[in-house]
Amino acid sequence: MTLHADRDETGLRGEDIAARHLAAAGCRILERRWRSAYGEIDLVAEDRGEIVFVEVKTRRGAGYGLPEEAVTAKKREHLRACAAAYLQAKRLAHRPFRIDIVAISLVPEGARLAHFRSAVGEEG
Repeated sequence: MTLHADRDETGLRGEDIAARHLAAAGCRILERRWRSAYGEIDLVAEDRGEIVFVEVKTRRGAGYGLPEEAVTAKKREHLRACAAAYLQAKRLAHRPFRIDIVAISLVPEGARLAHFRSAVGEEG
C-alpha cells in the first residue's frame, strides 16, 4: 500500500469514527466529503437546528503532533469559505452554524477522540 493510500484509509477511518460519535451525540449527518471550489468539508451535520461543519483530523501516532494541531490558519480560512459556499448552495444562509474539529488518535487499544465545538470562528 502506498503512503497516499494509507493516509486516505486513515482519513476515512477517522471520518467514520467521527460520524458515529456525532450521531451518538444526537446529530444528523447531512453530507460526507462535500466539495466546493474552496476545498472539502469532511462532515456536515445538523445539531438541534444548527448546521455543523466538521473537520476531522486523524493521526496514527504522535510523530506529527496532535491531530488538532494540523488545522492551520490557512485551513481555517478554507473551512470558513467552504461553510459559506455550502450554506449558499443549499439555500441555508439564514441558519445558525458552527465549525467543529474532531481530532482522532488511532492507538493500539482503539481510538482517542477529542471534539472541539465551535473551534473555528468567523475570523482568525
